[in-house]
Amino acid sequence: MIDFNKISDIFCLVDEFCKDFDKTTRYFILGKPSKRPSIMSKSEVISICLLFHLSGFRCFKHFYMFYVQRHMQAEFPKTVSYNRFVELSQSVLMPMAIFLKTCCLGTCSGISFVDSTPIRACHNKRIKRNKVFKGIAEVGKSTMGWFYGFKLHIVINDKGEILNFAITQANVDDREPLKSEGFLKAVFGKLFADKGYISEKLTKILFVGDIHLITSIRNNMKNSLMTMNDKIMLRKRSVIETVNDELKNICQIEHSRHRSFTNFTSNLVAGLIAYSFLPKKPSINYQNIYSNQIMAF
Repeated sequence: MIDFNKISDIFCLVDEFCKDFDKTTRYFILGKPSKRPSIMSKSEVISICLLFHLSGFRCFKHFYMFYVQRHMQAEFPKTVSYNRFVELSQSVLMPMAIFLKTCCLGTCSGISFVDSTPIRACHNKRIKRNKVFKGIAEVGKSTMGWFYGFKLHIVINDKGEILNFAITQANVDDREPLKSEGFLKAVFGKLFADKGYISEKLTKILFVGDIHLITSIRNNMKNSLMTMNDKIMLRKRSVIETVNDELKNICQIEHSRHRSFTNFTSNLVAGLIAYSFLPKKPSINYQNIYSNQIMAF
């Protein structure tokens, strides 16, 4: 059961954003406006998409037809058919993406974690029969084996808030997004990652941008000096694995029922927005203790 107070909060926030979005972009939209506008507003469409990712339903069609249209008539009195709503959900991809970038990302505190997770488009046995992502998705390899689809790269802070994200094909190296200035624009301080991000060249590039990349070492590498605080924070890196798990199992950013790439993108963006509305996120608690004790050697 969805909390009705949360429905009101989400709708009010989305509605205020949509009003500002329409006011700002009406001079830049190409073409003439439709003579027959939709009976559902952008804010209603976006709100329903977000509520699905917070509802616990596994199938959007069942959620829309058997819950929204039957039990939420008071909140959404003018609903359209399911097929029409799917079209409307794809048309609001741009305002949803801007809403995610401007209103749902967290603030860097100096301690950040970066990781990538596979977004599978279909089962490996059905790769050759998949037509939706033909020519778009690629075959890649993760720690769990080979998969067909994409990669989601995210950066989070110590509170579990997403600072930025990027979507790449499955065969793209995990270190590639870090080479882009826009991906780590709002990040500073220490950035903790796994062994897949080990790169001396990348470490030097990020250090110039006031980012200290810290990773664990491989077995065949020489040992390197590291403070005890950094060693402890590396052990806490599993917090980003928990965030990826919640994105997939609670916010449902991954499933194999997509019928177009636009539908895949809108579902992923809506899931990332829904994660920002979760009341409790995976986080770490740490406290720096500064002592004035004189050490004798």
